[in-house]
Order: sequence, then structure tokens, then C-alpha cells
Amino acid sequence: MRTQVAIIGAGPAGSLLSLLLKRHGIDSVVIERQTKDYVLERIRAGILEWTSVEILRAAGLGQRLDVEGHVHNSVKLAWRAEEMLSVDFERLAGKPMMAYGQTKVQQDLYAAAEAEGVSIIYGATDVDIHDVTSDRPWITFTANGESERLDCDYVAGCDGQHGISRTAIPTSITTEYERAYPFGWLGILSETPPLPHLLYANHERGFALCSERNPMLSRYYVQCPLDDSVEDWSDDRFWSELLTRLPKSEADAIVTGPSIEKSIAPLRSYVLEPMQYGRLFLAGDAAHIVPPTGAKGLNLAISDVHYLSEAFAAAYNGSANKLAAYSTTALARVWGSVRFSWWLTVLLHRFPDQSPFEQRAREEDLNYLAGSEAAQTSFAEQYVGLNL
Repeated sequence: MRTQVAIIGAGPAGSLLSLLLKRHGIDSVVIERQTKDYVLERIRAGILEWTSVEILRAAGLGQRLDVEGHVHNSVKLAWRAEEMLSVDFERLAGKPMMAYGQTKVQQDLYAAAEAEGVSIIYGATDVDIHDVTSDRPWITFTANGESERLDCDYVAGCDGQHGISRTAIPTSITTEYERAYPFGWLGILSETPPLPHLLYANHERGFALCSERNPMLSRYYVQCPLDDSVEDWSDDRFWSELLTRLPKSEADAIVTGPSIEKSIAPLRSYVLEPMQYGRLFLAGDAAHIVPPTGAKGLNLAISDVHYLSEAFAAAYNGSANKLAAYSTTALARVWGSVRFSWWLTVLLHRFPDQSPFEQRAREEDLNYLAGSEAAQTSFAEQYVGLNL
């Protein structure tokens, strides 16, 4: 087989990149190790920056998004289960956010890829990347029991933290930056009406978050120890803990019900530099991970592939400058989002060795945010997303 761009990974980054390339008249083949159903069943985040909304619309994915997406013009922050601040995104940053689940984004991407005739090979095993420092890289893999070879001009590694793309860059030229957090998020899905706004809470017992997937599907989280298991958390215990960490007015408005999905996720910040090596280019989780506190993971994947598709288009039109600068360009936005996600995680969570002084200092940070429009503007600008 031969194509212009070989894409490894058919999650949001890889499948969106294939569609953006198609619009530039660039052929691609996407290789995915999982089945299509497996990818579609993964539960992921659901908050889109407005820049991401615009990129998805430009890729022809706006029809369902505009009907089912829920625009958020503000976010609320609570602390001590009594104080609360509403940050107005529209007034302070000039644009809102949108709640639209990643599962729906992935469904839309696959539907568009099929309609556009994008080639996606599912269930590929033994994937390996060859000769990325030459002008003719190639991929080998096994599909349907047959050994295959795919020749290409470029390789896009969009296969996440556990894929093979990142490991194809020699460790002698890379630098890894990492921060693992000493707690996790216990999250549930509940078929109950969500609050009409996003709500983050700092509490002496730990962090809490109230968000939504659609008008009858709520997503809630509470901070928990890393060594907890889902079996430790009955629905009754979860609801009790969540409501304790919220102001009474918010707790009274929450409709509780049976959970339909429950999981515990660790939190981690990670960045790999550089994001390119020869003709191999990384995008999304293959190059960076952020804690979900800042709602940046999916949005960074979308901005990465925007930069990369524009760079590929320029290269095929005779200018390699954008492609040569891809890592530098992408990392500028990545680090801005990584720093914000780290700061918000530290601000809102209780660390195991945290002293009463540190808890009080965090509460004072929130008091300052509540009393300073300049601080709220800075928060809003970073939350809704840095400019491309």
C-alpha cells in the first residue's frame, strides 16, 4: 500500500487529522489497533473550547454538534462548602465553552470518515515504524491475519500514551516532563438532569466537580485516594461525599440516582519534547497528558492536528517551514494548557500531606480570585483556551 500520510491511531486526533487532510486534497491511511466499537465505547471528557468547536465545524462536523452541544457561558468555583464565584466567559474572554461528549465527537468523526472514503484499518497488530529519518518512511503491521506494508511520505503518531509512535523517537534526543498526582478522581455517570452550569469545588475533604454530557446525563467526580477501588464506593457513599463538598444551594439542586458507569482515574501531567523526529510527528496524548481539571486533553489534541494539517498542506505546496516548526508551534500552546491544568489542580485539590496552612492559603487564593476582575479575566482566558 502507498499513501501520503500514514496515521497511527484512530481516536479523535487521528480521525480528525485524516478529515482535515482530505479537505486539503491529501491522502491518508489510518491504522488503529483496537476495534471500531472499542474506540466508540471509551468514556472520555466532554468540554470543548470554542476554538475546537470552530475547527470541528470547519471539518464538516458542525451539524449534530450545533444541535446537541450545550453552550456554557460561565463556570462556578466553590470553596468551604459556602463561598461561590461565577466566572463569566463571554464578558471576560469573549467566547464560551461547549459541553459535547467525546463519544459523540468520535461518532461524528467516524461517520464523516466513512462518508469521505477515508481508509481506517481497525484491529491492526504488530505495528512498527521504519526509516522516519529518510524521505520514504514505511509502516508494517498485521491485519486480518496478513502481514502488510504501508509506504508513505510522512507518519503522524496519534496513538496515545500506550502507542508505539512516541517510543520511535530516540530517548537520546527527547526530554520528558512529568508530574504524577497523589490522588485520583472517582467519576460516575447518572441518568439524571445535570446542574445548568459547570461547578468546581475545593473542600477540606477534597475536590468535587459537577458537569454534564446531555440534558439527561450527568457526570460527577470526587477526589479519592489512589488505592481506593470502585467497590469501595457505593452510590450512597458517593452522593453523600459529593453533596458534603458543595454549598447547600448547589447540593439541594442536584438530582441523585443510580450510577450507570463508575471508574477511578489517576491524574498526571506529562510532556514529551520534541514532538517530531525526521518525518514522524506526534499529536495528542502521544506527546502530552494533562489532568482533567482544566478540560484540556481533547482540546489539545484538536489544536495539535490543526497545526499539523496546516503544516502538511504547506509542505505539499512547496513550503516546509511550518512542518519544520510544528513541534515548537504546538508546544507553545501545550505548555500554556499544561501549566493552567497543573495550577488549577493544585488550587482545588487536597494533597495527602497538606497542612491546615496550605488549605487556608488555597482558600485565600479563591478569595482573591473572587475579588479581582483582572484575576478572573486571566482565569477565563486560560479556561476557554489560548488562541491558535
